[in-house]
Amino acid sequence: MSGQNGWETYSKLVLQQLETLGVGIEALRTELQDVKSELTELKAKEDRIHDLKAWKEKMDDLVSPPQLASMIAEVEALKIFKTKAVTIFMVVQAIVGFILAYTHIT
Repeated sequence: MSGQNGWETYSKLVLQQLETLGVGIEALRTELQDVKSELTELKAKEDRIHDLKAWKEKMDDLVSPPQLASMIAEVEALKIFKTKAVTIFMVVQAIVGFILAYTHIT
């Protein structure tokens, strides 16, 4: 009988250890899934970085950063000139309109 009782105790202990190992393995699986997700995100970011690097190399072939800065400054100057030119044109048109209206009235 004591052999039977010892076997029950031993089998319960083995079963308990197997359950503990099962819980540990499940936790490792969950952690592994998290690592896989993070790895996927990192690969996507790496792909975006490679795309940006390729774009930058193409842009550097077209224009250098100092040239780009000077072009931006020139575009801003042209925008200001356009605004001034349109304003002066409208003022001149208004004056011509007033003159024509005044000569037409008299």
